[in-house]
Amino acid sequence: MHQQDPEMQLLGNELELTDNEDDAKAIREQIAAREELLKPIYLQAATEFADLHDKTGRMKAKGVIRSAVPWEESREFFYYRAKRRLAEEHYISLLRKADGSLSKAAAMETLSSMFSGDWEDDKAVASWFDKEKDSISSKVKSAQAAAMQGKIAALKAQLDSMEFM
Repeated sequence: MHQQDPEMQLLGNELELTDNEDDAKAIREQIAAREELLKPIYLQAATEFADLHDKTGRMKAKGVIRSAVPWEESREFFYYRAKRRLAEEHYISLLRKADGSLSKAAAMETLSSMFSGDWEDDKAVASWFDKEKDSISSKVKSAQAAAMQGKIAALKAQLDSMEFM
């Protein structure tokens, strides 16, 4: 307000220039009255500005969300989203524990390559995780076996390169 409103700027300049305490008090009262007068306008502008950042269209344009979720479907949407993400993180953790060289992205790629449907469909992926526990566990075991074979091959190569006395 004090930077944008010309009347507030004049009152501010007068307040700085006055030496009389009674005049300063009167100017402060005028400033307070002007602030109260302008407050609803600035509040509305600030609210509109903040709303622009939280609107669905803006969030989608920035890539923060994929789409709007209708209120009636939100409980189901977030249930399957959470269920999928928990299972996904669990299997990624198992894969990375089985093969320490795997990055999170590589483990995620391993899982997504096993799934034949739309990887963005949380409900379908969550159901797939439930149905395919055995095949995913087999994949984890084969990743562990491959990692172990790699370690053995590296140790064998290291042993072969050593010179004995």
